[in-house]
Amino acid sequence: QVQLVESGGGLVQPGGSLRLSCAASGFTLDYYTIGWFRQAPGKEREGVSCISSSDGSTYYADSVKGRFTISRDNAKNTVYLQMNSLKPEDTAVYYCAATRRLFRLCRLLVEYDYWGQGTQVTVSS
Repeated sequence: QVQLVESGGGLVQPGGSLRLSCAASGFTLDYYTIGWFRQAPGKEREGVSCISSSDGSTYYADSVKGRFTISRDNAKNTVYLQMNSLKPEDTAVYYCAATRRLFRLCRLLVEYDYWGQGTQVTVSS
């Protein structure tokens, strides 16, 4: 069965850090662009970051640029999202997704073939 499983979420104080993991099974991530998305209560799901399948190209939303870093380890079939200097407005369910389509479209939810179930991130004191 094709699966993406997110982990690493939890409760953290403002200014703290978390590292999210997205582990794939049933397929190999080598040829897929991977995106991270998030959805807060009552709001639409939004793109956070993407990483390409080949040359390491990355995209970051303006709201997280300079604080979040996306990376991949193809040998482990896993993609990571390092989140630093967390703010209360980062609170959301975070999802990873995979697509074989063009990297330049990686911000569009409709382009993704596979989705994980999400992991909750709560930033609060």
